[in-house]
Amino acid sequence: MRLSARSLSRQIGRIDAIFTILCILVAGCHLPRLAPKPTLEISHVPPATAGGPERMDSIEGRVTGAKPGQQIVLYAKNDVWWVQPFANQTFTAIQSDSTWRGFTHLGTDYAALLVDPGYHAEPKLAALPAEGNGVAAVLTAKGGTTPSPALKTIHFSGYDWIVRSASSEHGGEMNYYDTANAWTDEKGYLHLRVGERDGRWTCAEVNLTRSLGYGTYRFVVQDSAHLSISGVLGIFTIDERLGEDNRPEMDIELSQWGKPGNKNAQYVIQPYYIPQNIARFAVAPGVYTHVLRWEPGSASFKTVAGPVAGPGAQGISQHAFTSGIPAAAGETVHIDLYDFFHSKCTSLRPDEVVIEKFEYLP
Repeated sequence: MRLSARSLSRQIGRIDAIFTILCILVAGCHLPRLAPKPTLEISHVPPATAGGPERMDSIEGRVTGAKPGQQIVLYAKNDVWWVQPFANQTFTAIQSDSTWRGFTHLGTDYAALLVDPGYHAEPKLAALPAEGNGVAAVLTAKGGTTPSPALKTIHFSGYDWIVRSASSEHGGEMNYYDTANAWTDEKGYLHLRVGERDGRWTCAEVNLTRSLGYGTYRFVVQDSAHLSISGVLGIFTIDERLGEDNRPEMDIELSQWGKPGNKNAQYVIQPYYIPQNIARFAVAPGVYTHVLRWEPGSASFKTVAGPVAGPGAQGISQHAFTSGIPAAAGETVHIDLYDFFHSKCTSLRPDEVVIEKFEYLP
């Protein structure tokens, strides 16, 4: 059977088309498959509330398609985006079931970033980064409408104090706080406690609701020599409105810092790692009055035995600093009982301190 020229041309065309399709199919088998784009989900969103150091909440979600080694970076927005929970703790791990759970200070908006290993998270951002350059996915969410619990306040020595409930990274390790660990007794004395509740150890901190500025600060503290080797009673002024790396702070700290035989008290102008910014001394069991006299360009500390710091009081230690002294601005007084690197020092045990009185004189 003879084919006409036209029929032959059609047959050849069909064969060419089939051959072309087969080539495409075969070639397609060898093309690399594109990995699906990872996706983020925020399943629990904290409330939309003006931020502050005393308030934190959990934030959690799920990630699909994450690569090995990738982690979550969290941000909360208060005018600008602040990395969470702290500038020195910027990563939240992804669990084996693809969920993640972290803690954040409160804000109006929240963000989760899926990032590659080695990613550097900026502590403060005017705008969130786009995908690329180590950022695999970005998700934002408005704060929830459920109101956050009201802050607990207590009245001590004629002042109102906020009781901390948010976690803190004091000493480079996360410490958790429970408002039940701070109270006043029938004498009006302030009690702070470190204890265990529901299987978790928690600390105590209070801070003044207003700034006092330059002047004399006096604290009458019952026996602090009994504290555990890693227990810390910190009495300090700090302006928490400033960034983590630029917060002026002056401290009276009662602790052995996990070292047996170490002197158990010190005065500090932060940063503590500058040798001339720290003066260590020792206190024996008993009641002591710790005094800070803060003036422009100088901070003078003094510790005396007993509840009175007037003439005739037995001086234990004193030191004057004239370098690195912060200027009065928005600082507030904090009294904090926590544990320093407890996992590296010793087994935790309950601790309690009593502050009999706080007094401020301009």
